[in-house]
Amino acid sequence: MKKIIAILAAGTALAASAPAFAQDGTPAEAFSGLRVEGIVGYDKIRTGSTEDIDTNSNIKQSISGVEYGAVVGYDIAVGTNMTLGAEAEITESSASRDYNNDEPTVFNLGNVNAGRQYYVGTRAGFAVGPSTLLYVKGGYTNARFNLQGSNGTVNLRQRLDTDGWRAGAGLEQKVGKNAYIKLEYRYSNYARGEFDFNGETPDSSNFELDTDRHNVMAGFGVRF
Repeated sequence: MKKIIAILAAGTALAASAPAFAQDGTPAEAFSGLRVEGIVGYDKIRTGSTEDIDTNSNIKQSISGVEYGAVVGYDIAVGTNMTLGAEAEITESSASRDYNNDEPTVFNLGNVNAGRQYYVGTRAGFAVGPSTLLYVKGGYTNARFNLQGSNGTVNLRQRLDTDGWRAGAGLEQKVGKNAYIKLEYRYSNYARGEFDFNGETPDSSNFELDTDRHNVMAGFGVRF
C-alpha cells in the first residue's frame, strides 16, 4: 500500500506542476480538473505462457467475468490540445474457476476467483475537439486472487497477491457540461506474486509468475 500511495502522490504532483501551460478556452481545458467515475466491463485473465501444454483439447487456460469499480483522477491542460493527469482505481471481478467443473483448467489451484485490484498511474490525452478526448495510460497494478483447495477432508484457503504493470488506451466523450462517458481497453501483466496465508502462518516470499489480463471497460463520470 505504501508503494501505491507513493506512486499516486508522484503522479498527482506531476499533474499539479504544469498549470502554467494551460490555455483558457482551448479544447484541452474542457478535459481538465478533478473527475470521478464508475466503470464496468469484460475481464479475461490467462496464463502468460504461449507454449501449448494441452494434453486435452478441453483444458482451459483462462478465466473470465465482469469487472466493475470506481476511478478518481485529476487532469490538467498543457497546451491547446494536450492533457496530463494522474488516476487511482479500485475494482472487483466475477472471474472465477470451480475445480468441481468437468472441464479441467491449467490454473490447477482448486477454486480460484479474482478479487480486488488496485491501480495507480498517469494518463496523457489529446483533445480532437471540445467534446472528444483520445488518451493513453500506464502505471502500477496490484491484483488479488482468492484460492481454495481441498483433499476431500481439509480445505485450505489463501490469497495470492500479485504486482504488475498496466497499459491502455481509450476515448472519452462529453455528454453534458460536466458529465462524460468513455470506452477503454487495457492490458495488465503480473510478474511477481506472494501467498498471503490466513492465521499466523507467515506470508510466502515473492516469486516470479507470468499472468496476463485483458479488459474492455465502459465508464460514466463527472468532472468538477
